Amino acid sequence: MRRFRFLPAAVLAVVLSAIAGGLVGGSVLARQDEVAQNYRLYTATLAAIESEYIEKVEPDRLVYSSIDGMLRTLDPHSSFLDPRSYAQMRERQEGRYYGLGISILTVEGDITVMSIFEGSPAYKKGLRRGDIIARIEGQDAKGWTQDQAVRKLRGPKGTTVNIGIKRRGYDGLVDLAIERDEINILTVLGAFMIDDERGYVRVREFSETTDDELGRALEALQAKGLKKLVLDLRDNPGGPLDQAIRVANRFLPRGELIVYTRGRAQNSEQNFYATERSQFTDLPVVVLVNRNSASASEIVAGALQDHDRALVVGETTFGKALVQSIYRISGGAGLALTTGRYYTPSGRLIQRPWDGSFDEYLTYTLRDQNGDRARTGVDLRYTDARRKVYGGGGVEPDRHIAGPVEGFNPTRFGRTLYARQMFENYAEKYSAEGDTRFSAASAARRTIKRGFAVTDEMVSDFKEFLVKQRVRVDEPAFAKDVEFIKAMIHLQIDSALFGIAEARRNLIARDPMAQQALSLFPEAEKLMSATRSKTTQARPK
Repeated sequence: MRRFRFLPAAVLAVVLSAIAGGLVGGSVLARQDEVAQNYRLYTATLAAIESEYIEKVEPDRLVYSSIDGMLRTLDPHSSFLDPRSYAQMRERQEGRYYGLGISILTVEGDITVMSIFEGSPAYKKGLRRGDIIARIEGQDAKGWTQDQAVRKLRGPKGTTVNIGIKRRGYDGLVDLAIERDEINILTVLGAFMIDDERGYVRVREFSETTDDELGRALEALQAKGLKKLVLDLRDNPGGPLDQAIRVANRFLPRGELIVYTRGRAQNSEQNFYATERSQFTDLPVVVLVNRNSASASEIVAGALQDHDRALVVGETTFGKALVQSIYRISGGAGLALTTGRYYTPSGRLIQRPWDGSFDEYLTYTLRDQNGDRARTGVDLRYTDARRKVYGGGGVEPDRHIAGPVEGFNPTRFGRTLYARQMFENYAEKYSAEGDTRFSAASAARRTIKRGFAVTDEMVSDFKEFLVKQRVRVDEPAFAKDVEFIKAMIHLQIDSALFGIAEARRNLIARDPMAQQALSLFPEAEKLMSATRSKTTQARPK
């Protein structure tokens, strides 16, 4: 190249462009021809199916399915979002929409209420999980699709929708007029003081409002005397990267590396640091995680662990370290495409490897852990205080405690009851004492007071309920799981009648994983001392 040294810059640019064109231009054109040929193959196949297949098939179904199949050849997380799925995803990311504050599902042709957001218009009117929306604006809703019902139930803030409700155990139809409002989908569910010094905050998932929600929760707890914090990230599937960075910044001093990303797309190689001063950088923290903690929740747990800023307790997390970029494409559909990998501050890539069909990868949460796994020197990294940590498959906790289901480790029988929502279904038998909403339709239900205890009689009644639901009761497993069963009955009745904070507060008193975590604050404080005396370490580039 020395012979080009004295060429004018313009001439040099032309020469280099000519060389590049000769080397690259041919391959680019060949690549374009290959894509065009495959595209013609695809459109020919699509046309043959539309004209010759034995039954008529909607074109969007064919196209959507083929795109989804194409993405499944890449990795477990790149995915196609049809217009409805894309809109739902954006709602969850934004944390708000206008409507009644319920989630619905069509069950045997009935529009059925599956969950209700606390404080929403539907909640204030007394709707409950399991209620059937039988009529909307005078029209019989039997046989409607979920999309049909959603279009009728949602609308501008301040407008009213008239519905008729059927409730199990009541023969009549209850007519309600509900005023639509802005529905805020909260991600911080359960923030309270456990005692005079120890506080608890649960982050269910990450959305564009999570950091603001967490900030308000921490300040409220601080006003009540917060000195130590349990940050619960169990079952948290993740969310926007920027929110994970902001949440970690709440506990890390300004200037600390939180996460870095690497990829081949433009702007995919970035380092993210704590940029804000926080009043919680000296707060001892225990972070709870389990096998369902993924993505953004792993970024937070990994950053706090690498900086020896928190003691991580629970199970090894899911192991998702792929960065998805979300693109809106034609017709209101969306594309979640993997564009990078993220690494924890120590340089750990915590992504678990996947098999060709993704079966082994996607069934990870169904398999129990024993706290030990095969490790290699390649995956070894060190925290700021020179503690060993490993990549290659999730964030390993500092203290392993089995507890995949609300902190418990029940038998297969107990997990089946939980998965089939038997505890939620049983909670429908109860109403809160003094609640006059839906008074006629609730008359057949049993009343119960806030602060109730789950008695042996309730446990026996639950067993009878299972038999009526045609569940085969495994007596030895039922006896082994009895404490789990009591806790889940309490959790679901509390959630339905007295609110999420009440439900979580009562559950923490029984949750085996949380109870062990509460005893580990001395270790968390010891880590705090280590962070104060640490020396600055070189970080990977």
